[in-house]
Amino acid sequence: MKKYKLAIFDMDGTILDTLEDLTDSTNYALRKNGFRELTIDEVRKIVGNGLYMEAKRATPEGSNEETVMAVYNDLFTYYKDHNEIKTKPYDGIVDVIKKLKAEGIKTAVVSNKADIGVQKLAEKYYEGCFDCAMGETKGFALKPERDMVDEILRRLDIKREDAVYIGDSNVDLETSLNSEMDFIGVSWGFRGRKMLEEYGAKTIADTPEDLLKILI
Repeated sequence: MKKYKLAIFDMDGTILDTLEDLTDSTNYALRKNGFRELTIDEVRKIVGNGLYMEAKRATPEGSNEETVMAVYNDLFTYYKDHNEIKTKPYDGIVDVIKKLKAEGIKTAVVSNKADIGVQKLAEKYYEGCFDCAMGETKGFALKPERDMVDEILRRLDIKREDAVYIGDSNVDLETSLNSEMDFIGVSWGFRGRKMLEEYGAKTIADTPEDLLKILI
């Protein structure tokens, strides 16, 4: 008997390598507003809580709200039109999700990315793979709050004890804790195994194939 009936995936850093597009978009917004550009490793550390928080963390410390909003608006607008330039699925993850579905495990996405972007990218790179996908939506708090996870459970009629959350960051781990469900960390994402262990992740997959060993 399988342990889980539903696997909920984070998007950025878990099923899609979006870091280069996020870096390019962040630097466009910073450059436009007269600020220093960031390295890809600097951007790696500030993503995960949505584009507004990314903009806030990217602007110089002490920047006022007007400045943060200017950077955010430019980041949002640019990324909306440039989120498929360098983005790609991590090697092997598409096949793994297809195998999970073939085994009768439902799959879903919960991401802090704008919902229109989540739907677009899920359809482009994972057509037919997910039973449900949800991004930033009015009326639902962003991760690590449990709102979107609860909505996915409601839509798919799955009990939380029958679901697992899979992600690459502390935000994802906190989401699973707030949602009262198990967590699997993936070390190929934005944070890496060492940081996941420091956050307290107990189960970590080093390759997409490891997920099959854990879930099936």
